Amino acid sequence: MTMTLTEAGLTLADPSAYADEARLHRALGLLRRDDPVHWVEAEGYHPFWAVTRHADIMEIERNHPVFRNAPRPVLAKAETDARMARSRAEGTALRTLIHMDDPRHRVTRAIGADWFKPRAMRAMEQRVRELARQYVDRMSEYGGACDFATQVAAHYPLYVILSLLGLPESDFPRMLTLTQQLFGGTDKEFQRGGTTEDIMATLLDFFTYFHALTAARRDTPTDDLASAIANARVDGEPLSDYDAASYYVIIATAGHDTTSSTISGGLHALIEHPAELARLRDDPALLPTAVEEMIRWVTPVKEFMRTAAADTQVNGVTVKAGESVLLSYPSANRDEAVFTDPFRFDAGRDPNKHLAFGFGVHYCLGAALARMETRALFEELLPRLGSIELAGTPEWMSTTFVGGLKHLPIRYRLTS
Repeated sequence: MTMTLTEAGLTLADPSAYADEARLHRALGLLRRDDPVHWVEAEGYHPFWAVTRHADIMEIERNHPVFRNAPRPVLAKAETDARMARSRAEGTALRTLIHMDDPRHRVTRAIGADWFKPRAMRAMEQRVRELARQYVDRMSEYGGACDFATQVAAHYPLYVILSLLGLPESDFPRMLTLTQQLFGGTDKEFQRGGTTEDIMATLLDFFTYFHALTAARRDTPTDDLASAIANARVDGEPLSDYDAASYYVIIATAGHDTTSSTISGGLHALIEHPAELARLRDDPALLPTAVEEMIRWVTPVKEFMRTAAADTQVNGVTVKAGESVLLSYPSANRDEAVFTDPFRFDAGRDPNKHLAFGFGVHYCLGAALARMETRALFEELLPRLGSIELAGTPEWMSTTFVGGLKHLPIRYRLTS
């Protein structure tokens, strides 16, 4: 079936396209080849330029003084953009690191940066490995079949990141539900409802929870990331309650949902490419490169937006001040100009210059933790995996922002 450039551009604003990878990549491939900086006018959205080539996305990420995160850091319906603008004016808006530009971004990012540096990761590694072992052990209890996405991948990284924050385990299910409602706001299985008001209600629930956490950690500081955020100062002033809550939100949500998608998608890729699974089991030293390939293959963050602060050029196309560009990371990570045979899953791919964690000043704060969690899970699983196959049809989340497999039914045999 022939697809026009206009139709290809519109897929980027269609959540269902991200649940149909063949359709999505057909559209992205067409845009990369024929119109890599493509103007999109989708019903219900403010217009934007779709940028689909790796080199162009890298250049935009480098040029952060011109291409700003504010006021439109992600693709959202026009009515949601308007509602968020009103909230900003009232001082009650979600304002995470992805909403900020320098110099505020730089000093705010520094609040949590030490918790994700190599020294901190080494201190966490034993606990992460223990958790990985526990979740593989749980697979043994499921009788040789499970929905890997919901029973394993959704919970293991959630436990890691919320433990780092210092949240009580009794609150983990609530955080999982709220995260699924936030990132799955366009997926009928996860959404609270389909309106802007439903999205705002989810954010309000997050804020209410984290306001209480901020107050508790300011009253009685503890040795966890939540206390570091609650008691941080920027330019000598404590974070506002909304800025503190926003920091918690980005850590608690992006810190587990993206890794969950990588782990599920990575296992699915190995099932679909049994020669690569055998290669990895025969040569465990390949696991670090295999993890990078899983991250490239899945690309859990589908897009970020930037808005031009001045007239500029992208690949010969004039982007005017005030116009927004959508950076399509799944497209960049399948760019034929960068990756040899990009639609082949290669556990030994090296180099692997994927952009799944972004690039430049907004490079993912938790990238090292995501890598460690993914590697630890597969280090525990693969040596015990006697056999594995699909036990049903995998299903992907409908989204335009963050997501991946929401169901991965499998049959398997594990050794003790």
